[in-house]
Amino acid sequence: MAEGPPRGRTPSPGPGGAPGPPSPRAAGAAAGSAGALSPPAAASKWVRLNVGGTYFVSTRQTLCREPKSFLCRLCCQDGPELGSDKDETGAYLIDRDPTYFGPILNYLRHGKLIINKELAEEGVLEEAEFYNIASLVRLVKERIRDNENRTSQGPVKHVYRVLQCQEEELTQMVSTMSDGWKFEQLISIGSSYNYGNEDQAEFLCVVSRELNNSTNGIVKEPSEKAKILQERGSRM
Repeated sequence: MAEGPPRGRTPSPGPGGAPGPPSPRAAGAAAGSAGALSPPAAASKWVRLNVGGTYFVSTRQTLCREPKSFLCRLCCQDGPELGSDKDETGAYLIDRDPTYFGPILNYLRHGKLIINKELAEEGVLEEAEFYNIASLVRLVKERIRDNENRTSQGPVKHVYRVLQCQEEELTQMVSTMSDGWKFEQLISIGSSYNYGNEDQAEFLCVVSRELNNSTNGIVKEPSEKAKILQERGSRM
């Protein structure tokens, strides 16, 4: 009866000098090593970022939404010119303020600019320019410009007039309310005198308009109708 090769030794070559088939145990060990070196495909779509010591996790699809941005080049192209160092956890190291990275990442996620009240818009603009997200830079600049315009205008103030008129003058009073004048309230003060055979009721008409008359540095003079309202009110 022929004996097999001793345990622990390599099987002898087959015919023609070709190596024989590997043992089942060796084949299984090789397959296990290959599986350990190839990470699952689902894990590769998630990216871990270490921004100034704070960790953020997002998908490559989100980070690559702006093809010319720093984050796309860092995480999707992984260009050597960026010097993309990683920490011991495998997260990309980014030496920026994590406080302002939240609005940047959320914009890439849903395309909306959302800034908490405690954050300065200028800080978000600085980070948007660093990460080279052109569309976000435009949005932040527009918001800053709109806020500056509202601040320069200051709070809206109103001037009020109380006009006294008879019942038959109400129609004329309403027709003269132009140039920014707005009707506020009509108060009946009863009948003060008799005109012919009919009592004439009198009213107090309260009107208002914005006090700021300047537009782009040009002061508008009140029209004739507005002057009539002012003169009537000054007689009260």
